[in-house]
Amino acid sequence: MTIKRTLLKFSGLAMAMSLSFSAFASNITGAGATFPYAIYTKWAEGYKAATGKQVNYQGIGSSGGIKQIKAKTVDFGGTDAPLKEEQLDADKMVQIPTVMGGVTIVMNVPGIESGKLKLDGTTAADMFRGAIKKWNDPAIARLNPGVKLPDLAVTVAHRSDGSGTTFVFSNYLAKQSVAFKRDVGTGTTVNWPVNGIGGKGNPGVAANVQKIRGTIGYVDIADAIKNNMKFVALKNKAGNYIVPNQDAVADAAAGANFKVKGMAPDLLDQSHKNAWPITSATYILAYEKGADAARQKGVVDFFTWSLKNGQKMAEELGFVPLPANVVKMVEAEMKNIK
Repeated sequence: MTIKRTLLKFSGLAMAMSLSFSAFASNITGAGATFPYAIYTKWAEGYKAATGKQVNYQGIGSSGGIKQIKAKTVDFGGTDAPLKEEQLDADKMVQIPTVMGGVTIVMNVPGIESGKLKLDGTTAADMFRGAIKKWNDPAIARLNPGVKLPDLAVTVAHRSDGSGTTFVFSNYLAKQSVAFKRDVGTGTTVNWPVNGIGGKGNPGVAANVQKIRGTIGYVDIADAIKNNMKFVALKNKAGNYIVPNQDAVADAAAGANFKVKGMAPDLLDQSHKNAWPITSATYILAYEKGADAARQKGVVDFFTWSLKNGQKMAEELGFVPLPANVVKMVEAEMKNIK
């Protein structure tokens, strides 16, 4: 083999290795909240088909997502429990919403159809803190005249992992009940009552509700729809009993101010007559300046593509797309990811 042919061979090999590395470098990873897992993976499929670039997302819970992005083991973290302004400033991170949804109260009570059981916030809080122990309790009966309530023990299905869904739900119940705030608390993990059973992720809670008679639990609207679960009709701030749906989530978010630092307004218990009381957004976290410029750009490119091309996908999976004016704010905020 001549020196020229040898050099050409190694030059071709080096170019192939360079192209391979470049393709690998454009792939990005994320981890965190289980709530957006379905839409992030759907977006990733569409993005790969359109661009050839791979996005891998693991649903490990919001607490896990925050830990991994802080440890810099992923390119973006996912959380339903938004970080506060001072936390974002301290860690030099950007936080943006991606889709909206709602936390729903679901049940497994024989003889009661979906949407036919009414609860207000105070009664729901008493059930989830363990103060109401039977489904035929007088407090539930007063809200449901004419409904045949069984003499059946209430079992609370809750998250066993650190969860943004728990953060949203516990904050809603704490707004409704001082006793819930005192006994159970608020956060990604809380002090659930002894008559409860834990499940990992929203799918774990959904599975426990479906298999255990007398169970009440909380999951995001997308998982509830996907699993054909029975909803509770919940009284909103306007005094109307609402069954969770995409329109009710959109109405709750209609007047929210996303211009705050971290783009995380309080969407709980909004005053619109049709508002779903437990509405929330889910967020991604990324560093303002990352060690790998290509991966940072990959995060921006993926979510820019998703917000532009993935709205219909979100609706089909039970999520609520961000309002058009909020999408513009997100695109502007993503410019801070360098």
